[in-house]
Amino acid sequence: MPHLALYGTHRNKLGESPVWDPGSDRLYWVDSVSNTIFSADEQGEGLESWDAATTVGSIALCEDGLLVALDDGFFLLDTDSGDLQEICRPEKGNEEVRFNDGKADRQGRFLAGTMRHSDVDGAPGKLYRLEGRAAREIESGIKLANSLCFSPDGGTMYFADSLQGCIWAYDYKTDGPIAATRRTLIETAPLGSAPDGATVDAEGFLWVAFVQSDEIARISPEGELVERIASPVPYPSCPAFGGANMQTLFVTTLWDTGGMFQTDHEHGGRMLAITGLPCRGIPEAVCPNPLREGTDNES
Repeated sequence: MPHLALYGTHRNKLGESPVWDPGSDRLYWVDSVSNTIFSADEQGEGLESWDAATTVGSIALCEDGLLVALDDGFFLLDTDSGDLQEICRPEKGNEEVRFNDGKADRQGRFLAGTMRHSDVDGAPGKLYRLEGRAAREIESGIKLANSLCFSPDGGTMYFADSLQGCIWAYDYKTDGPIAATRRTLIETAPLGSAPDGATVDAEGFLWVAFVQSDEIARISPEGELVERIASPVPYPSCPAFGGANMQTLFVTTLWDTGGMFQTDHEHGGRMLAITGLPCRGIPEAVCPNPLREGTDNES
């Protein structure tokens, strides 16, 4: 039987992109609209933070800190000094979109997708993969990039456009476009919610935040909904496994995004730690430092 508890005491306005670092036994996550990256230990204590000075979409572990998808591009955060170094900015000057959900693939390359601003029509968003100091576009026609994660063997990529209400699966190759391999894994709109953030357990099942129905769902690699866990805090936004033996599912939530998600719940924006699940997670890949790879590529 799952046990749900509050994690730490911090409240995020728009919590996203949790990732567990087994090397330091700490959880990292972002508060996108507060322009801040956070970290705490397994119990939610020893809180640290770093100011990004702009909207933070997502993060990934890096051998020299964290890779960060900020408003218009990719940066490297030195967690010791707090310095942010630019890697590349593929959306520089584009006021229609900002970066949102992201994750490292099993080969250790950071991917992040963009989302349109609320006053923009169409689907201008894209999915980028960071390759050295350049960002390669591998998918397009997106309104709100979310649910990015990878099968245990790295051969399948899961990805969603939240505003289309479904999760896609792709045959994932580390070189070249993958759009032609896209297939619908599951439609979540009939289940009462758009898909938000997602992760994969060691058995290959997806854990997806159903932000509108206040649930965390487990979905099989074949697209079958096998479990729904009600969240005691409104608007769960993104899950990640971590803790001892990767057996805790940490979940960020939303409190006041400045848009469609706001709550006056006493624990709004608090994070969850779910234990007692029938599975464990997989440590996320640690990406190499692209600024030390000796490439002169430009985006």
